[in-house]
Amino acid sequence: MALFPERLDDSIAEDNPVRFIDLFIDELDLLELGFDKVEPADTGRPSYHPSSLLKIYIYGYLNRIQSSRRLERETQRNLELIWLTGRLSPDFKTIADFRKDNGPGIKKVCAQFVMLCKQMGMFTESVIAIDGSKFKAVNNRDNNYTERKLKARIAQTEKRVAGYLKELDRADRQGDAVPEARIDHLKSRLKEAKAFLNQLNTVDSQLKERPDSQISMTDPDSRSMRTKGNATGIVGYNVQSAVDAKHHLIVAHEVTNRVNDRDQLAPMSVKAKEATGIEKPNVYADRGYYNSQQILECEQQDIIPMVPKTNTSTSRVAGRFDKEDFRYIPETDEYECPAGERAIYRYTSKEKGLNLRTYWSSKCTSCQLRSHCATAQYRRIRRWEHADVLDKMQSRLDHNPQASRTRRQTVEHVFGTLKSWMGSTHFLTKTLEKVSTEMSLHVLAYNMKRMLNIHGTMGLVRAIQA
Repeated sequence: MALFPERLDDSIAEDNPVRFIDLFIDELDLLELGFDKVEPADTGRPSYHPSSLLKIYIYGYLNRIQSSRRLERETQRNLELIWLTGRLSPDFKTIADFRKDNGPGIKKVCAQFVMLCKQMGMFTESVIAIDGSKFKAVNNRDNNYTERKLKARIAQTEKRVAGYLKELDRADRQGDAVPEARIDHLKSRLKEAKAFLNQLNTVDSQLKERPDSQISMTDPDSRSMRTKGNATGIVGYNVQSAVDAKHHLIVAHEVTNRVNDRDQLAPMSVKAKEATGIEKPNVYADRGYYNSQQILECEQQDIIPMVPKTNTSTSRVAGRFDKEDFRYIPETDEYECPAGERAIYRYTSKEKGLNLRTYWSSKCTSCQLRSHCATAQYRRIRRWEHADVLDKMQSRLDHNPQASRTRRQTVEHVFGTLKSWMGSTHFLTKTLEKVSTEMSLHVLAYNMKRMLNIHGTMGLVRAIQA
């Protein structure tokens, strides 16, 4: 015999996280945040209020239940969710449509929680770590085509067609010795292979119209991306994240389908600065973000970037002196070469939108180290007109050798946690807009769990009530 409390509220402890979820959502102005159906229409039966559906989703992502069908079952049997929704049990289609139709509002709720963290004084330190990670999309690698992959697939399919035709010719010669079932099977496979070959030819014509020469059949916004741990890469999205170094809270994020991070430093740094309110944040990023124009933009926005320089020197690979072996002298605007000679300014040129100043020494032709320095008559050294910004950043990195370790310990831990929560299939939705909404729910759940671990349920409740 089991005795349950007379009131459902008695089953929910005072420090249960669902009490914070309930209070947090009730304090939001959902109409101002852009949610649909906040105010019911004058006619017909009122739909489910968006606050109830938002509570279901936040609870689900906080407890690693992302599927709308699983959430529907939980609303019927989970006491916490029954209390949170007031005994409402919407069907899975209603739950899924809410996530699909309210993407902008859900993203703003995620930003509202970051604002709550800011009001609670969580961003007192000025260090922000930025990184990007590849998340798998709902698109198999076989359904993603590049020019190289498409050519290989067409050649493979043509080989299959030729093989089936050869087998059928052999069957004709052998007559009744070949079973009829075998012939029917070969004809069926030949028909499928020809149909697939026609499909590949159609994809080939579509691929030529794409600016990035890549097409995904299941999720059209996903892209094939190279990853460090997987030599073959994945088809997915590049998720950018800016994380507070003290409490490991995600202060800003963005889902992109860019295959690299080269142009993401300034946008993510500005978002992190606006979210935290830090006047002059220190932003740590890895070599993949090294872009001179992005670094200059950060400096102009009062952001202090810390990005290690990428070494792409062909001279060093060939065993010759590279640019790092030449010391720049700002007082005289000259370079001192390894032989002690001075390379002076000669002219300015423009390359890839950058104004580059060129230097060389008149004594290159008679230098004893020339074989270790240059293959041409003179060793030319090019310097960007704003290279002093890069020199200052390198000086900061030299004085802070732990910056790279701090970045890894901060942001890579966050990505590992999120991927662990998501499981083997990272996203359940398709297209960039819907995936961005889903990622916002993951980020909101992650930040909530961090704050619950730091302050507890009652601490967050008091912060909202204050």
